[in-house]
Amino acid sequence: MSNRVVVAGVGMIPFAKPGASAPYNVMGTEAAKRALADAELAYGAIEQAYVGYVYGDSTCGQRALYPVGMTGIPVVNVNNNCSTGSTALFMARQAVESGALDCVLALGFEQMKPGALGAVFTDRPSAFDDFDAAANKLVDAPGVPLALRYFGGAGLSHMKKYGTPLAAFAKVRAKASRHAKNNPLALFRNEVTAEAVLNDQVIWPGVMTRMMACPPTCGAAAAVLVSEAFAAKHGLNGKVRIAAQAMTTDTASTFDAGDMMQLVGYDMARAAANRVYEAAGIGPDDIDVVELHDCFAHNELITYEALGLCAEGDAARFIDDGDNTYGGKVVTNPSGGLLSKGHPLGATGLAQCYELTRQLRGTAATTQVDGARLALQHNLGLGGACVVTLYERA
Repeated sequence: MSNRVVVAGVGMIPFAKPGASAPYNVMGTEAAKRALADAELAYGAIEQAYVGYVYGDSTCGQRALYPVGMTGIPVVNVNNNCSTGSTALFMARQAVESGALDCVLALGFEQMKPGALGAVFTDRPSAFDDFDAAANKLVDAPGVPLALRYFGGAGLSHMKKYGTPLAAFAKVRAKASRHAKNNPLALFRNEVTAEAVLNDQVIWPGVMTRMMACPPTCGAAAAVLVSEAFAAKHGLNGKVRIAAQAMTTDTASTFDAGDMMQLVGYDMARAAANRVYEAAGIGPDDIDVVELHDCFAHNELITYEALGLCAEGDAARFIDDGDNTYGGKVVTNPSGGLLSKGHPLGATGLAQCYELTRQLRGTAATTQVDGARLALQHNLGLGGACVVTLYERA
């Protein structure tokens, strides 16, 4: 069986700086309740729940959901680095599309600490050992934290290949701020210029300033997915459907290509996007709005090309022509993206789902993309996994 999957409800809480949020369980409970309220469903209708988080002990999903209801349903805890939220969504979508279930919940949350990401368990092999070894051969950046070294190195690779100026990344960050000023759920809503981004604190000379990196944040988001038949039977909002979805992990090219762009998932993203386009019978030119994984301005720029939004090597011109914003070819990150909204790892993929569902419903208010019918989501985790999801307006 293959059922059409409807996004019946979404919920999200405003993201906050570490130390300024409620505990993870309180955030998760509230996001789940908001998604259920949006779907106009009681928790008793949920047949399974998939709960994503990166920094937490086992069964944190149960800890967050038990205050919503203790109905005895399966609760599956998910950890897939920065793509955790969309991995929970991927699993929920599979359950409904296959006909195994009719009504499921995907929830993601994260309670983070200040500062750069680092290992929690230092007494055992790291999932990044091979990645670190490859990165150390490709970039010379002693003292630069792991994530900054990876994504800054990817941006540096693009600069060397195509002559991309540092200003291109600054323009991506400035665009994010213009979008975020209209989003009440964005953490940083002050508009900044590309010049201000370039003149900000340098964290890697010639490669990155502080504002080109997303902030660590805490938050939660959730989505209720149902079959089309279930939505019709219960009179639910069936306006937004998942038209296609693909999840990929690393292939040999991640390490064999000798390129930092591949090491941070360029090929994973391209493969996932191509599968989605083929499954839906569309191309990137058909997309109206995109929420993509801009953990760094550098990753947004290279992802334009990985998703086929512009030709390889053409991202700087794509940005200069305004094709990544309102009035251009495709509006990217109308929410302000991770750069302005923040990046609570387990919640990010479901926060993207929240934003795109509202876009296709036409209820995105001040961030609305006029006439949006097809929306693309890209969520990436190093180590690695990439989930690309296509939503359509029914």
